[in-house]
Amino acid sequence: MAGLMQRTMTLIQAKFSKLLDRAEKPSETLDYSYERQLELLQNVKRGVADVVTAKKRLQLQTQQLEQNVVKLDTQARQALAQGREDLARAALERKSAVQQQLQGLDQQIQQLETQQEKLVASEQQLSARVESFRSEKEVIKAQYSAAEAQVRIGEAATGIGEQMSDTGAAIQRAKDKTDEMQARASAIEELTAGGTLEDFTSDQTQLDRELAQMASQSQVDQELEQMKKEVGTGAGGKELEK
Repeated sequence: MAGLMQRTMTLIQAKFSKLLDRAEKPSETLDYSYERQLELLQNVKRGVADVVTAKKRLQLQTQQLEQNVVKLDTQARQALAQGREDLARAALERKSAVQQQLQGLDQQIQQLETQQEKLVASEQQLSARVESFRSEKEVIKAQYSAAEAQVRIGEAATGIGEQMSDTGAAIQRAKDKTDEMQARASAIEELTAGGTLEDFTSDQTQLDRELAQMASQSQVDQELEQMKKEVGTGAGGKELEK
């Protein structure tokens, strides 16, 4: 039972795959693949933009922290000048914390710059591949269209050949039927003339036709006898003259 089910599934998959092959159009498939690649390229570009935006925000924070470092340093000096060493120490401690924060931001900015460089390189490579695919797909589409046109022309030519063959066969059949009808008409005419077949289009009976034929034959016999006499008389006269 399992073997039968497996064979059935294989057959269904084969039929389905064949239907997909018939329904699939290379031009549509190529265009869809190209659109998908463009979407991927846009995603990479958005990724680059996001990284650059994050880096810019960190750089702005760095600038603000650097300004705070300068401000705290100035405050520490002023407090020390006024004899307030405690305030000067507090300002310097805050300055040290800000400087440590700046170091962390610098590391993050460096990481974002590295990530940005990788994304830009990936974008350039993907963009080159997409452009190459675009050119290649247009060539393939043109080749497929040309091949499809050739197939249609070939099929049309084959159809014309078959039609011409059928036409030739029809002409030959018509000739054969014409010859057959002519032969049949000639045979009917001969049989009718010989009296074998009765001509229903004539008002003469078979007896009338036989009497007419006898009369015609008698007339021929009479003319022949008369001609013999005339010829014989001429020959006898010549013999008497000798």
